[in-house]
Amino acid sequence: MAIMKQCSNLIFTLSFLFFSHLLCSAESPAAAPAPPGPPDIIKILKKANQYTIFIRLLKSTQVTDRLVGELRDPDDGKTIFAPTDKAFSNMKSGSLNSLNDEQSVQLVLYHVVPIYIPLDQFQTVSNPMMTQAGDSGDGEFPLNVTTAGNAVTLMTGMTKTRIAGTVYSDGQLAIYRVDQVLEPMQIFAAKSSGPAPAPGKSRKGAEKSKAWSLALHNLALFAVSVTAFALSL
Repeated sequence: MAIMKQCSNLIFTLSFLFFSHLLCSAESPAAAPAPPGPPDIIKILKKANQYTIFIRLLKSTQVTDRLVGELRDPDDGKTIFAPTDKAFSNMKSGSLNSLNDEQSVQLVLYHVVPIYIPLDQFQTVSNPMMTQAGDSGDGEFPLNVTTAGNAVTLMTGMTKTRIAGTVYSDGQLAIYRVDQVLEPMQIFAAKSSGPAPAPGKSRKGAEKSKAWSLALHNLALFAVSVTAFALSL
């Protein structure tokens, strides 16, 4: 009889535990899946093959870390104009290596627009278009865009190129291929005009020219005086 009672108690206990587990499972919804992280810009460009130099600049300037951090906000969009390796090879020899750290960051950010722009919406963009390099409204790093049908042309004042294709687009991030590096005038205009003459050399040249003018003037006066004296004899 005691054994029967113990078996009944055991069955009751197991049944209670089983139904308690079912009740808890029904009341506790499954955990929601973690939201996807921001798109991996470097991985996207590596997969496209022809962006080795641009990838190196994104990493060395740490711009990619900044962009990934900003893209963690689903309401924050970006548009990137990615120059190909051939685009960088078309730059004037030594111009890229001559940039200091600040200019390198500005150059990369000049290729980033702080909003997501679908390819068919560039005709709605107001010029000059703001980039993350600076405020175009204050004349800093302006980038102008024109459209003709499906063609989108970008103009910096130094370079002019078309969007040559879409590398990636997901509604938050768009990456477009460009076959020329977007060279901002604020960085490259001074470099293309060549160095200004040294102030010391300019001053010496002016003084030398002034001395020659004075000598010629005195010589002319002397010649007039001699001629007048000879005529008076």
